[in-house]
Amino acid sequence: MANGNGKKKRKKVILVSGGIAAGVIILLVLIAAKSGGTIIDKSKIGDVKRETLAKNVVATGKITPIIQTVVKSKASGIVKKWYKDAGQPVKAGEILVELDKEEILTHVHQAEADLQAAEASRNAAQADVGRATVDAEGPDVPLLKRTYERAQQMAKEGVFSQSQLEDAEKNYELALNKQNVARANLIVAKAKLTQEVANVAKAKAALEQNRQEYQYSTIVAPIDGIVLSRDVEVGDAVSSILVMGSAATQVMTIGDIHEVYVLGKVDESDIGKVTMNQPARIKVESFKDKTFNGRVTKIAPMGVEKDNVTTFEVRVSIDNPGGELKTTMTANAEIILEEHFNVLTVPEAAMIYDKDKNAFVEVVDPKAKDGKRKVSVTAGISNGSKTEVLSGLKENEQVVLQ
Repeated sequence: MANGNGKKKRKKVILVSGGIAAGVIILLVLIAAKSGGTIIDKSKIGDVKRETLAKNVVATGKITPIIQTVVKSKASGIVKKWYKDAGQPVKAGEILVELDKEEILTHVHQAEADLQAAEASRNAAQADVGRATVDAEGPDVPLLKRTYERAQQMAKEGVFSQSQLEDAEKNYELALNKQNVARANLIVAKAKLTQEVANVAKAKAALEQNRQEYQYSTIVAPIDGIVLSRDVEVGDAVSSILVMGSAATQVMTIGDIHEVYVLGKVDESDIGKVTMNQPARIKVESFKDKTFNGRVTKIAPMGVEKDNVTTFEVRVSIDNPGGELKTTMTANAEIILEEHFNVLTVPEAAMIYDKDKNAFVEVVDPKAKDGKRKVSVTAGISNGSKTEVLSGLKENEQVVLQ
């Protein structure tokens, strides 16, 4: 009998416990139904915040120094030594590279000897002109002419014999012939002197050229800056830019990286909003948590069409006093079109637009059906990820992301 009564008591306890549990579940269901009952996933909820919002257009390009020069040599030769390497600062006039001067110096000495020989030939030609000038004046001719005329008179008077007269005539004619030959020789001597003077000038020019070649064999920095690249090694042959032009050997590249720029492309739909000196924020992958300030300094007047899309080149200059931005880094220049401070914002994903472009958001509300309610808002500017809300919401409210 005792065992039977125990079993009945246990059944009553189980039935009572089950009834209580069922009652709790029913109560929870009723509370949930009264409060809306839907729990929204936290990943689908965004905050209404007060912050600064900027509307911008992004131009992507490579970091490039505003002042940059490719160093080439005016002399041809073999690299003997380099003094500056990539990454090192330089001042204008500092030696970058020395070419082998031995052969060039030989050319200088040869040119000096050629000039001395040309000057000696010119001096000899000047002496020849001097002698020819004296002979061409014929200093004996007047005297011999008077002697011949006196001999003619004295022969008429019977004082001079015929042979004496002929001798006087012969001497006079010889002097005349000598004078004519001297005049011809003077013309030749002057032409020779002109040629020798030209040879001296040519030898001087050759010497000057070789001396300049010797000077040019020391390659110096044309500007202040930093060596961006060194493109030659000891023993490399270097060609002269004076001979090869743009095809001459590139020795180094130097740039002033204190001010750099990004040359990016802006779509034609946005270019009308971009103006000169417009502020910009620049970001690079190497400094994810840092923003650099810049400004628009150039807008291309003509666009470029590619794949039916027209873009315009825009240059954004950036102050880079610390040199953090390196040449050829990929950068995104966010050109600020509008900037509003201390405004309410919501994630762009929360915005809902009807066919008439009226804006709405769904605000998290535990008391509402489905845990949210639809609210009409007035939208301001947007940067693509955040939208300004002018009215309809309060700070710290939460909205549902669509």
